[in-house]
Order: sequence, then structure tokens, then C-alpha cells
Amino acid sequence: MELKDKKLTPAQDMLVGSLLFGLFFGAGNLIFPVYMGQEAGTSIVPAVLGFLTTAIGVPFLGVVAIGVSRSSGLFNLSSRVHPFFGYMMTILLYLTIGPFFAIPRTASVSFEVGIASFVGESWRGGVLAGFSLLFFCGVLFFSLRNSNILTWVGKILNPLFLVFLSVLMGAALFFPMGELLPGSGDYSTAPFFSGFIAGYNTMDAIASLAFGIIVIQTLKDIGVSSPRGLAWGTVRAGGVSMVLMGLIYAILTFMGASSVGRIGMTSNGGLSLALIARHYFGSAGGVLLALIITLACLKTAVGLITACAGTFVRIFPRSLGYRTYVYVFTGISCLIANVGLTRIISLSVPVLMLLYPLAISLIILGLLSPFFRDSRNVYFCGIIAVIPVSIGDFLRSLPESVARLSSFGAYIDFCGKTFPWFELGLGWFVPLCVGTGAGWLWILIAGKRHFARNAGQEGTNEDS
Repeated sequence: MELKDKKLTPAQDMLVGSLLFGLFFGAGNLIFPVYMGQEAGTSIVPAVLGFLTTAIGVPFLGVVAIGVSRSSGLFNLSSRVHPFFGYMMTILLYLTIGPFFAIPRTASVSFEVGIASFVGESWRGGVLAGFSLLFFCGVLFFSLRNSNILTWVGKILNPLFLVFLSVLMGAALFFPMGELLPGSGDYSTAPFFSGFIAGYNTMDAIASLAFGIIVIQTLKDIGVSSPRGLAWGTVRAGGVSMVLMGLIYAILTFMGASSVGRIGMTSNGGLSLALIARHYFGSAGGVLLALIITLACLKTAVGLITACAGTFVRIFPRSLGYRTYVYVFTGISCLIANVGLTRIISLSVPVLMLLYPLAISLIILGLLSPFFRDSRNVYFCGIIAVIPVSIGDFLRSLPESVARLSSFGAYIDFCGKTFPWFELGLGWFVPLCVGTGAGWLWILIAGKRHFARNAGQEGTNEDS
């Protein structure tokens, strides 16, 4: 047991990494790179680099931050700012990656990409309802058996998904659909930052704060117990997961970029994937894609339901039990899934823009926490400085008719003039640096005063 605690075997590292990859890689991870590729065209390289920054780099740091900061999850980490902030951030984040947006999206993506092409337009509403019900019955089955999540996701669902996905990616990689065309929209002028913002849509940066605790619990179940062992275990699992994700993202983006000349620009990445699969494999491509997308989304939905239910039990121990939360969240997700993919995506964007600066800031503070010894002053000053930017990002991403209301428009203009790189989605960076620096200086000055005060008292005692 002690040897395991010091170092996991390579097979164990790969298995935990497979679990983490399986939890992360779901609906958005398939559809958004393809759609980004369509828009980026010949600007694919900087767009992919920007996308990987927020879709892989930040989530990796998020998983590591949970391990390095020795926190027991998002609630523990965010409560270091203030208990009220801890409750609000945890509830809002878990509802976003849970029953309000991310979990319903898993079913709607599975339907639109894998099933909708086989169903007539007039029948789609009813078939979507039936498919959602069956999909979430499967999610419910696995989620109620959460103690076996390493086996279900790491050993069964994820390997099956990778086998089917490799068939489609191999065809697209070795037999491209066409030449790359010039990028469109913002990708023609600022491809890196456009890809950077597109990475937000995967929700992985905020999901990493939820999945980190699942990885830690899995490591504990294997036999790792020391803080150092848990920290290094999360780093290795994150490394395995993110390398695999990066490779798949690059190929998916290329698939989208090379498809425009053949299928044209589509309304979302789900439709793009469906048309690409049919191009290569005909009607069999639809079946192949249905298997790929359903497995991808099923394993992610299981991870999200498990994480959400477990977290709500921990922060509200006197409320509902784990099984009841699983039933409630699964039922809500099933209902919202019937809104449709495009609508779910449009509704989720403003909330993501509100949460992302705060989530990234928490991740950075968690990584730096050993240097300032988890001081609440540093956490508080850093997050307080970022909140105005989060509000500005939220307002800016609302529908144009709402965002340009006089009061909202004035605040958005204020943020644009006050915070560097606000228009690029990086307005949080400078406030975070200033706030964190101020908090750090605060504890340094307070520490010196405390030392001087104690020294003075000792001198007085000696004189007497």
C-alpha cells in the first residue's frame, strides 16, 4: 500500500487518465472543434493553439490545482475567498455543467448528430423526447452505481468510444474532403483569440474543478493517501488525458476546415459531423456517428450527474440523499434536452462568460496557494478584482437587443476602456494580477507588523 501511495504503476496511470478523458470528452468536445475548423479555414494553426489553451491547458491546470491546493473540491477551494462566495460559485457552476446546460446538451447532441438525419422533420420533436428518455435511463443506471465509475468509464465506455472515433478520424485524416479555404469572421483577423474564446464552449475549464475531486477519490480508492501522492497522481492523470484530447482536437478541427468546400458552412458542429460521416461512409456513417456521439455523451453525462449529486450532498448534508439528487438532476436534464441543441448553446454562452474568468482565477490562485499559504486575503483580493470583468463579459454576450440597453451598454463600454484585452475575452488577467499582488502585499505587511509587535513585546519583557 505504501509503495502504491508513492508511485502508481503505468497501467494505473493510464487507467485513471482514461477515466479523466472519458469524463471530459463529451458533446462540446466533438462539435465545437469541427465548427471552429469550418470558420478558421487556412488560419487553422493559430485557431487550434488558442482553442487548446482554454480547452486543454486551463482544464489541466484546474485538475492539478485541486490536487496542489489540497482542497476537497470546488466548494472547499472557492470558500477560501469567502463562505458566501463558496456557496454561490459552487451552486452556479454545478448547475451550469449539470442539469441546466451541459448534461441536457449531451442528449441533444447525441440526437442531432446521430439520430436526427434518420427522422423526418415533422417527427423530430416526438423522437427527441423518446430518445432523451432512453438516454437518461442509461445515465441513471450508471450514475446510481457511482462506486464503479472507474470500471464503467475508464475500462468500458471510453475505449469503445475511442475505437469508433478512430475510424472516422482516420478516414478524414488520410482522405481529406477538400482544400482549406480562407477563414471567416473574427478568425480571419484574430484566429488565436477567436479559438481561445471558442474553447470556453467545451465547459472543460469549469468542469475540471468538478472532475478533479473524482480523480482524487479514485486515487484514494486505488490506495494513494498522502497529499504528495494525490497531487502527483492528478498531474499524471491530467497529462494522459490532455495529450489524448489535444491530438483528437487537432484532427477534428482539420476535419471541419477541409469540409467547407464540400458541405458548406453549417449552423453548428453537430450537423457538420453528421454530413462528414455520411460523406465517407454513406448511411453506415450515420450509424457509426450515432455510436460515437452517444458513447461520448453518455460517459460525460454519467460523470456530471455523479459529480453534481455528490457535491450537493456534501454542501447540503441535511437535504436530499445522493440517489434522490441523481433522480432530480437526471429528470431536469431530460426535460431541458428537448429544447434543442442550438437553443441550449445560445442560452449557455452568457453564463459561461460570467463563470470562466472566476473559474480560471480560482485555478491560478489554487496553483499559487503554496506560496501564500492559502491566505484568504489573497484569494479574496484576487477574486474581487475579477468580478467586475465577469459581469461585463456576461452582459456583452447577451443578445444584442439586451446588451445594448443604455445601462448595460454603458457598463460594457466602461469595461472596454478600463480593462486591457477586454474585447479579446482576457479582461480578467490584469485585475487578477493586481488583486492577487495587493493581497500578497497585504499579508507580507501584516506579517512584518506581527513580527515587529512580538519583537517589541519581547524587548519590553527583557527590560523589565
